[in-house]
Amino acid sequence: MKIENEIQQTSFANVWIKATINILFTNNWVEERLKEVVEPYGITLQQFNVLRILRGQHPQKVSTCVIRERMIDRMSDSSRIVDRLNQKGLVEKSPCKSDRRLVDVLISSQGLELLAQIDKQLPITGGALQNLTEEEAETLNMLLDKAREIKS
Repeated sequence: MKIENEIQQTSFANVWIKATINILFTNNWVEERLKEVVEPYGITLQQFNVLRILRGQHPQKVSTCVIRERMIDRMSDSSRIVDRLNQKGLVEKSPCKSDRRLVDVLISSQGLELLAQIDKQLPITGGALQNLTEEEAETLNMLLDKAREIKS
């Protein structure tokens, strides 16, 4: 559905404003689709993001600083998220040997199993964006990457 219909607005100041609003609206729409998938498993989107980061590093441990740097929502408290995942048995924590102020984190076998179950719930063709072709998704990725190249 067109953004004009979704937010019931017929005109925009310019195409860049319209694109910005469309990105913000679509971000919220995608988040809602993902929440529908992960919430039945008792985790949040931020926890899901941390688990995916840890799975990508498995079997290496990762510090909470590295996790924070790699998170999509960098405003999240990675230490608190890791603590909650640890309480659920989805990650294992240990003191960092090189820096006592840091904690090393490793995804547990239970965390890997949970992600495998969630992966089965996400359509193989692209989750919330499954109606895009592979070529369209590549173009979208390229355009979004280009948009972030702006110098502040």
